[in-house]
Amino acid sequence: MRAMGIADDTGALAPCDVPKPTKVNSEVLVRVVAAGVNPIDSKTRAGRGLTPAITSWPAVLGFDFSGVVVESPYEAHPLKPGTEVFGMTAFPRSCGSYAEYVSVSTLSVARKPRSLSHLEAAAVPLAALTAWGMVVDIAKAHEGQRVLIHAGSGGVGHFAVQFAAYFGAHVIATGSTRNVGWLPELGAAQVIDHTQARFEDEAGTVDVVIDLVGNVHDDTGTRSLSVLRPGGLLINAPTGSWPTVLDDAIEAGVRATTYKVAPDGQALNVICRLLDSGDIHVNVDRVFELVDAAAAHTLLDEGHTRGKIVLRVTDE
Repeated sequence: MRAMGIADDTGALAPCDVPKPTKVNSEVLVRVVAAGVNPIDSKTRAGRGLTPAITSWPAVLGFDFSGVVVESPYEAHPLKPGTEVFGMTAFPRSCGSYAEYVSVSTLSVARKPRSLSHLEAAAVPLAALTAWGMVVDIAKAHEGQRVLIHAGSGGVGHFAVQFAAYFGAHVIATGSTRNVGWLPELGAAQVIDHTQARFEDEAGTVDVVIDLVGNVHDDTGTRSLSVLRPGGLLINAPTGSWPTVLDDAIEAGVRATTYKVAPDGQALNVICRLLDSGDIHVNVDRVFELVDAAAAHTLLDEGHTRGKIVLRVTDE
């Protein structure tokens, strides 16, 4: 099948022909219509991220997908051939979604939201599940809680702002000048333009920090400790962005944890209902053809994406 993969350990991303995956046991074989692009993809291509787990080349990247079931686990399974689904692959344990087909556990998929196209749906799984895990499962967003979300206009961030606001939290979001007017539309009660002001001078005291930056830019992570109330919670997501986060938090008298997302079809079903009801929305910034995946990575690495970048893999 046609795919885009890392050709070798130089990180070159190129078209490749790889075997079509074989469905086994409780998996579904899905024809991929669209694939989401995430920072972990470009980090892995650059030799960081998940590179140590890659055992052979070419390595087909990609977690997010939206597509159509081709083969079901068994005849009476509810996800019959022709069912539109979205979900996450188990890359790098299996072939990623920058390919025409993926075979994934039924626990990793859900029916595609009816209100979304495949291009929109492919932008949801990894980012929305990451935001859900941080905001809902760990922070337990609720009315009266003050939550500071860094990079609120990015892929994970624009979902995190919406989830926190949906559950009643007072959301303070940082973003660039371009997105100052957009973040309130997502539910942010206060927006801080990080190019014009220091968030620690504007945010006040908060209960939770959703850290989607870490210390890779202007020591954002370390500076966040100063705005947390005693015993407050910082949740850091970007891999390798702040290696000393746990020790630094203890020294500052607050709590901290890192976060790693996992495929979760049940949570995707809940998120699907919120999307179809219009309570949350997904924003697709740009769509690239599969063969232009390297250009998509370049744009993502520039750090100015509003929402998500998506690859068109096959025709709807």
